[in-house]
Amino acid sequence: KAWILPWQKCNKITISPFDFEITLQAMTIEKLNFSLPAVFTIGPDDTLESLSKYAKILTGSPGSHGATSPGRDHVQQIVKGIIEGETRVIVSGMTMEEIFKERQVFKTAVIKNVQSELNQFGLRIYNANVKELQDSNGSEYFKSLSRKAHEGASNQAKVDVANAKMLGNIGEAEKIGRTRQEVSKIDAQTAVLETQRKSEKAQADAQLATTQIKLDMGINLARIQAERQADARDSELQRDVELQRAQTELERRRATDLVHAKIERESAQQKADAKYYAESKNADGLLYKQQQDADARYNATVRDTDAYVYRQQQEARASYFRATQQAEAAFIAKQKEAAGMMEMAKAYEHMASVLGGPQGLLQYMMLQDNTYEKLALANAKAINGLQPKITVWNTGDNASSSAGGNDAAAPIRNILQSLPPLLSTINDQTGIAPPSWLANMGAQGAQEGRGDDQALVKPKKGILVNGDVRRKEVASPSA
Repeated sequence: KAWILPWQKCNKITISPFDFEITLQAMTIEKLNFSLPAVFTIGPDDTLESLSKYAKILTGSPGSHGATSPGRDHVQQIVKGIIEGETRVIVSGMTMEEIFKERQVFKTAVIKNVQSELNQFGLRIYNANVKELQDSNGSEYFKSLSRKAHEGASNQAKVDVANAKMLGNIGEAEKIGRTRQEVSKIDAQTAVLETQRKSEKAQADAQLATTQIKLDMGINLARIQAERQADARDSELQRDVELQRAQTELERRRATDLVHAKIERESAQQKADAKYYAESKNADGLLYKQQQDADARYNATVRDTDAYVYRQQQEARASYFRATQQAEAAFIAKQKEAAGMMEMAKAYEHMASVLGGPQGLLQYMMLQDNTYEKLALANAKAINGLQPKITVWNTGDNASSSAGGNDAAAPIRNILQSLPPLLSTINDQTGIAPPSWLANMGAQGAQEGRGDDQALVKPKKGILVNGDVRRKEVASPSA
């Protein structure tokens, strides 16, 4: 609280925090774009120093004397710019996997960096909530991850269902096989018991028949003995003995055959049971092996397909990223080259204005690049190794003999004096001979030109180098 004097102004500010949402477009270290929605709760810090900074820097337009309510749009714009800048700096140094898995670390780093920038404005972050990461326009990174996870879970569920069905079918087959085996064993045991009962019944019937035969035989014997007691005693006794022997042999053979049949039957039954059991086990083992091989091939095919799809996706992403980087690099290089050429053109334009026009700029650039030295060196290399034939001759000069050098015939005389050596040189170097009249005329002119003034003529030396006549004056011996 404070007193407000008449010449003073007062603005009231509120220190209550305010919320605002932001959707940040950022790019990771992998050059992947994504949208980062977040909600921040920010307000002035409740300290005297922070309130003073906030009041001096971030308050709205000054109001009239008394209570005012400055807007916070400018505050939110500043805070939004700080948050976007610091968040992009942090995101550019992290991979998408780190941001996605280490959400708390990312949130702590954002709050720490943003808070360090907001301290200079007297602001404080009360709360920050980073929502789910989203794909930006033209990107399907998170959509692809979700589809991949969904497809992986679906494929795993299919594999689990197939495994459960396989175990159920195997268990059902085992139970059915065991049931059939137990039923077969019970049936076999029942058949054996029935055979044993039939054998025992046959034995009882045989004993009954024997007893009945014996009784009948006793009755007959008693009757025969009664009728033929005297005459047939011996024969009857012999017959009884034979009958007893035959019956005994019959019973013995019946018992032997019955025992052998029973043994063979039991042995065959046991062999059949053993063969059936072995074949059943072999069939079960073969079926289980085939099922295991089919499952292994299916799992291998699924893994190979997933690996191939993932490798193709990674190669497609790498190709797209490489092509994008190359295109961006080429574009930037062309931009830099065009900018450099524009700057050089501007610099050359200023230099041309300073040096007096394009011709002066051209001469300056030729001097800078040593163009004249290079041309001279190229001309020297062009005639390097040539062996020209040089002819030197002397002609007289009548200038010294004429008073004041006003002899009008001197030029004609000099031409006539130059013709003979010139024609001789042309003949020596090219093989072309002049006409005879021209050669004679030149010789006559040369003879006429020579007279009493021979001692006063200063000779001239002329040098013909490859058809080029060069003259230089030399001192006469008489002079």
